[in-house]
Amino acid sequence: RHRCCHRPTKIYDDGVQPSHKTEYVEQYPGYGNICPRESCKPKPELPEDQGRMDGTTTFKSDYLPYEIVPRPFRPHAEYRPKSGEIDLGTIYQRDYNPHKVGPVTLARPRERKHTSDAKVDTIPTYRDDYRLWEGERAKSCKVEHAYKPPSERFGNPSTFQDDYIPRQPNPPPSFKPCETRLSEGPFDANTIHRTAYVVHDLEPVFVRPREEYKPCDQPFEDLTTHQRDFKGMPGEQAKSCKPEYRKLGSDDPFKGTTEFQDRYQPYLVTAPEFQKPREYVPPTDKMDLKSTNRLDYIKHKVVPRAPIRPAPGRKSAGPFQGKTTTKEDYQPWRVCPPGLIKKEQEIQKFTGKFSNLTTFRSHYIPHQANPPQSFKPVQTVSTAVPFKDETLYRTEYTPKKQEICPALQPDAAGYVYVNTDSEGHKFYRQLSPERSGSSCNSISEEVPAVS
Repeated sequence: RHRCCHRPTKIYDDGVQPSHKTEYVEQYPGYGNICPRESCKPKPELPEDQGRMDGTTTFKSDYLPYEIVPRPFRPHAEYRPKSGEIDLGTIYQRDYNPHKVGPVTLARPRERKHTSDAKVDTIPTYRDDYRLWEGERAKSCKVEHAYKPPSERFGNPSTFQDDYIPRQPNPPPSFKPCETRLSEGPFDANTIHRTAYVVHDLEPVFVRPREEYKPCDQPFEDLTTHQRDFKGMPGEQAKSCKPEYRKLGSDDPFKGTTEFQDRYQPYLVTAPEFQKPREYVPPTDKMDLKSTNRLDYIKHKVVPRAPIRPAPGRKSAGPFQGKTTTKEDYQPWRVCPPGLIKKEQEIQKFTGKFSNLTTFRSHYIPHQANPPQSFKPVQTVSTAVPFKDETLYRTEYTPKKQEICPALQPDAAGYVYVNTDSEGHKFYRQLSPERSGSSCNSISEEVPAVS
């Protein structure tokens, strides 16, 4: 019997319809008029009509309404207005002096509309009224001294020149190999490692023997905690909190004009004229750096100011007196915590014992419940007779020899490749009709194999 253990891949699709018949359905013969055993599952039938429902319950029929007593409440005190008039005067009304307030002048300048077509005179008043004055340039007070190098030698040696003692440097030894002459003979390529190396025999590598696979005798528990504990309960779909879409604005078409376009009046604006700056001409005369501060300043010898420090205080040798007026005059007062302000109870507490009996408990009449009808089938076979567990399949079944699937070696078993279906199964056709009764054949002529 062929067993497919891989998942469908749907890579190939040649239009071959799958066959849903099994070997048992095709080869199992029927025996007389023996019908299969009926199922014990109850049929989904609706319960019979037991009368019209009157809509009354035991609670409705046995419940006796009681008179509801209103809850006692505390009456409010009657409002009595006080005699006399209320003085509504305030310090603000008494001391405030009213002033006459005029309209606030706007700080924004008025809008000037240039409606004249005349040319604007761009000469400012500063340029029109300003007159250049001929000023005398100040002479430079800088004394020019031509640099003359000294003729005598500088006689102040430094500490480095006095303390430095010249020493003769010692050159480091050279690690360069001495010049050797190359041998005239051929190079033999022998090294100390080659001449002195002793060859040792290698020990065989330890190989751990492979353990034989032993399948487990117990069945595999493929039930997870999620599959065991989860019970799919039908639930309502969550409601969306998104607000309803409402269109804002009107459906009238846009006219294409605005209030700014209707009331705006364009004005003629002339481009501003830019003044070209004058070229800078450097002065040719010498700059006089003399100033009134340099000419009239008289240097004075000033004594540095003495620091203002406090006079050194005398330290007393007696003990420190830590008494103050606060310590002597202040006396702590004893403060008692205020009591709780508890309101009087409006409803008086009962002094008797609580009976723990409700109206439902006192007036409820228990009724005997009818057990539901059992759908369990009636036992037809008596228990005294021993049960015969023999079947036609057990008595007439002949075990068949399990053969290896020819898809592993199709050429050696006498099969030729035909095609591959959409789920990835490869089909082979038998060349000789002698091996048509193999257990791997699911079709009479073609044999499927796992790809």
